Amino acid sequence: MEQERTNNFYGNDRVWKAGWIVLILLSVFLVSKTISEIKGWSFVGKSESPQTTISVSGKGEILVKPDIATFSFGIQEESLIVGEAQDKVAKSEGEILAFLKENGVAEADIKVSDYSIYPRYNYVRTYDVYDGGKQVLAAYVVSESVEVKVRKISDAGKLIGSMGELGATNLSGLTFGIDKQDDVMKQAREKAIADAKVSAEKLADELGVSLVRIVDFSESGVRPPAPYYYEKAALQASDASGVNPELPAGTNKIISNVSVTYEIK
Repeated sequence: MEQERTNNFYGNDRVWKAGWIVLILLSVFLVSKTISEIKGWSFVGKSESPQTTISVSGKGEILVKPDIATFSFGIQEESLIVGEAQDKVAKSEGEILAFLKENGVAEADIKVSDYSIYPRYNYVRTYDVYDGGKQVLAAYVVSESVEVKVRKISDAGKLIGSMGELGATNLSGLTFGIDKQDDVMKQAREKAIADAKVSAEKLADELGVSLVRIVDFSESGVRPPAPYYYEKAALQASDASGVNPELPAGTNKIISNVSVTYEIK
């Protein structure tokens, strides 16, 4: 009986010891796992920087004929009574807008870009010893600027040639552009990326390495073509001669320049 109790005691003791060993091992595992997770927090949201990279550039050009013309004109009137000056501007504006619409310009392609009212003063001398002169209100000036988009480029000369006769005070910012320029820019970008890829593959072959993945990309385009400017004098000259100015649209060059960085191995 005593022997049986002794065996049970040692048996239970071995079970307890085994349990403690398992518990200790489990604790060590959990602690090491926790430390590993904490270290990994600093890398959350970050990608491992590539060890070796190469950078190449590419260029894509698209030549396209402009399909729209844009210009702006101004109307300016003045009077000692603001309402009278506004009425004069409204009258000239109505005549010009009616002319534009009659010649195929949609209302959606005409917009007012600026409208202002301000006083204009004259300096009057009084010949007073103590008062050399004073400012006197000469008139209130009402000024309006309107932007126009012409979708039929062949009509641009005729429209511009009639602005002065209809009361426009100046004409500026004539540009020839592309209505869907984003689509053309996309084509230029695709050509530039393909050009960069060819350069990268050639360079990798010369270096005896392999391209892995793209790790950086940037793009830059070109500025739009510089506008032509036609002032009031030029308009009056065209009206007097009765000949509409010829406005060559030329060809626009859309350029995309890209820079691509590849990871290599």
